[in-house]
Amino acid sequence: MTSGTGAAIKIEEISPVKKRISFEIPWEEVKKELDAAYRTVGRKARVKGFRPGKTPRRILETYFKEDAEGEAIQNMVSRSFEEAVQSAGIVPVARPEISQNGIRSEQSFTYSATVEVEPFVEPRGYTGLELPREDAAVTDQDMENRLEELRNLYSTLADVEADRPVQMGDFLVIDFQGSLGGSARAELTESGFRIEIGSKRMVPGFEEALVGMKKGESKEFTVTFPGDYHVEEFAAQQITFHVTVRDIKVKILPALDDQFIKNFEQYENMEALRADIRKSLEQEKGARAKANLRKAIIERLLELNPFDVPEAYVERQIFSMMVETQRRMVINGMDPDNAARLAANLHDQFRDEAVRLVRSGILLQKIAEKESITVEEAEIDERIRETATRYGRDFESMKASYEKENMTERLRDQILEEKTLDFIESRANIRID
Repeated sequence: MTSGTGAAIKIEEISPVKKRISFEIPWEEVKKELDAAYRTVGRKARVKGFRPGKTPRRILETYFKEDAEGEAIQNMVSRSFEEAVQSAGIVPVARPEISQNGIRSEQSFTYSATVEVEPFVEPRGYTGLELPREDAAVTDQDMENRLEELRNLYSTLADVEADRPVQMGDFLVIDFQGSLGGSARAELTESGFRIEIGSKRMVPGFEEALVGMKKGESKEFTVTFPGDYHVEEFAAQQITFHVTVRDIKVKILPALDDQFIKNFEQYENMEALRADIRKSLEQEKGARAKANLRKAIIERLLELNPFDVPEAYVERQIFSMMVETQRRMVINGMDPDNAARLAANLHDQFRDEAVRLVRSGILLQKIAEKESITVEEAEIDERIRETATRYGRDFESMKASYEKENMTERLRDQILEEKTLDFIESRANIRID
């Protein structure tokens, strides 16, 4: 392949998403570019003894050779690369990686450009998928579990009888001191420590050793710390604890009666509370079932459509995930610098998920193109309007915020993905498990 400037071009496929384009530009063209570069440099050069633009070429070559050759190379690479990718129909997804050894007098200039491109994907298998969907029906047990959560939320603690020993489920206030090798350790010592027996908050064996003790009683026992304990010094070590029980309380759960309903101003009776709980559970289970079905659709599609993705896309996705992680850390009160450092350390851990997200995004986009699925401006406005209502803002200011933060296109992509998944789901064979 030869360009319009006379450059010989060779295109190699390194992988389905990476190509190497090699260029050989004849000396005649190189000389023209070099002459033009020296003219440009000469107009700007300030050399003692010469007027601007009048510095001889040999002087420029002595003092400005690197500048002139750099400009010539940049111009040749930029022009020949752009011409080559347009002629070959190549669409790079990131800046090319350029490899060159500079200009040599009377010789052709050679360089190579390694570029990443989008994979060719012809989506298949996205209709007629056999998929399971969770049963989202609310059961009596679901209702009882939620009511039990509410009872626990409004529970109270009461003193136990004087001689009643500690039982599973009790709430204690204890003092304890831990020793390793006969030496008391400050890291294993607490006073006025509150603990629920059976919560598994402490190392295995600790809470169980307190069962049967009475208020005011002291006890010494030894437990073995787990091998993966977060303090390496104590991992897999036998630690002896001296514990004193200062107080024992038991949880009292309220009865589900008219007195209990007084905790909620919006309900007149238990029937109204139960109806609202059922509605909430239906929404939760329905949303969870839908999310899991969508996940199953994507996983199945990725199995049926294997393809590589450009590393540039993966790195962009990882960067986005790190930024979001950092943002959440800062919102939760972490110092911004610490949040940035911790988020950056997660780069490699994010990689597999980033690859999956990039692959699924490309695949769903190709399905949307094939099935002519599009997003109208009215759909974007409707989604923004819903968000504005949820946050108590007017539509116009919310839309302006989306446009200012460059979030409109991201919202368009999100809606397109949802519509594509709706399309796939509507043509799937779904069984309720």
